[in-house]
Amino acid sequence: MTKLYSMLKPFRFPERLEAIRERHLEAPVNIRIKPMNHCNHDCWYCAYRVSNLQLGEDMDVKDLIPTDKMFEIVDDIVEMGVRAVTFSGGGEPLIYKPLPDVIERLAAGGVKVGALTNGSNLKGKVADAFADHATWVRISMEGWDGPSYAEARRIGEDAFDKLITNMRDFVARKSHCVLGVSLIMGHDNYEHVSELVALLGDVGVNHVKLVGTVVSNDGAEFNAYHQKLNPRIDEEIAKAEAMAADTFTILNHYHEMEERFDRPYAICPNIQFNPVIGGDCVVYTCHDKAFTKGGTLGSIKDMSFKAFWFSDENRERVYAINPSKHCPHHCADHVKNLGMMDYLAIDPEHGQFV
Repeated sequence: MTKLYSMLKPFRFPERLEAIRERHLEAPVNIRIKPMNHCNHDCWYCAYRVSNLQLGEDMDVKDLIPTDKMFEIVDDIVEMGVRAVTFSGGGEPLIYKPLPDVIERLAAGGVKVGALTNGSNLKGKVADAFADHATWVRISMEGWDGPSYAEARRIGEDAFDKLITNMRDFVARKSHCVLGVSLIMGHDNYEHVSELVALLGDVGVNHVKLVGTVVSNDGAEFNAYHQKLNPRIDEEIAKAEAMAADTFTILNHYHEMEERFDRPYAICPNIQFNPVIGGDCVVYTCHDKAFTKGGTLGSIKDMSFKAFWFSDENRERVYAINPSKHCPHHCADHVKNLGMMDYLAIDPEHGQFV
């Protein structure tokens, strides 16, 4: 059985790892593009909207990548040999009007496409584009019915049924595009996890990824919040996992956050695997530092992405990022970085003794 998620994916690209060893720059493998910062939902836990989380602290909700600039970026991505693009927020990527044409242009250039979305606009031409050209799309959810979904997102109570309809319609296309769900678990829905998972299994999604609501930059505060949900949430997760089948996978990513943010490495290899282009036309190191001064690599408003990426200024900035000093916060890629740094530390004279 093949795996959709793995911390070992970077090792499929040894030439990138060797470039890091030599302190060179290669084209990124996967670029996350946040095409616009406006969102049609207002989730209470959204890291880009709440004041107590550092993520997105400098984000302007009015920003979006102009259409001409987006297609310039797309052409650069194709020419550079970037392998994949993930569209996410910022805001809600599927309401970015040029998106269907952008996806088609990327696919025509051999670039794989995925997206993180609330799913409200996974219909019409947008759904056509994903069904025809994308590799995956993953919808974030927490509400288990109309009222709970509306309360969490401050939207109308009919939005939940509309989303379920979008998902059923997408599944009915029998596309190669994998439809998954990130189920965000917290105090408001932990008693209903298995109920929602059962519904999603009936809808026909490929998988459900169980994750905890991020309520604080502080690991101890995060863990204290989630420990209050025990033992019921563990029971709900067990019920959910029991629903797994050959065509329906449950991925349990619900775990305690590290309470210390020690980073025992002086460079961040993941920058060259998965940088971010924001709706402000600024390139950032990663998702966790997007729309922050500390995560800024540079602006591409007045230059092409390709010219920027391979510039001496960007190379210097990439290798100046020192996670042991500059990243005292949650890092989604910490485990991947540990693995890559361990690989890069192997003595070449002894690497053959496997």
